[in-house]
Amino acid sequence: MARVIVGIGSNLGNKEENIRNSIKLIGEKCKILKTSSFYETEPVGCEEQGWFLNCAVEAETRLEPLELLEFLKSVEKRLGRAKTAKNGPRTIDLDILLYGNEIINEKNLIIPHPRLHQRLFVLEPLKEIAPELVHPAFGKNIREIHSALDSKKTVKLIKPANIG
Repeated sequence: MARVIVGIGSNLGNKEENIRNSIKLIGEKCKILKTSSFYETEPVGCEEQGWFLNCAVEAETRLEPLELLEFLKSVEKRLGRAKTAKNGPRTIDLDILLYGNEIINEKNLIIPHPRLHQRLFVLEPLKEIAPELVHPAFGKNIREIHSALDSKKTVKLIKPANIG
């Protein structure tokens, strides 16, 4: 079983419900170990859109990395995600942030997520559930990467962990 971290975000519709439903569906093929609190976050890249609700889950899976990617895409589709502009609004966004200690650089999949270390909306929930987890490419733990980030973006705690 591989230990994986999935980043989850939504800024369309009932954001909390979208995230809860995605976690439930992820649980069909992954054993959910931890779920972070929910955070309200400023959009990145395309700022002319609504704020996001974000969280992260730690899970175990028997799926290989590309199988996990395809499964997460199917979950997004089941929850109504449509192709939009890059970094545009979406009902649900599921990203593989980490897959064990793997470093993968393929056309359709890069792990660790290539911008993980630059995004407060990813690092805040990740630090909550796995602060000592070491980034396989940088050799630093999530707490250290979070501390080194100089971000002007706002991340607000909305719902504490143990949201069931």
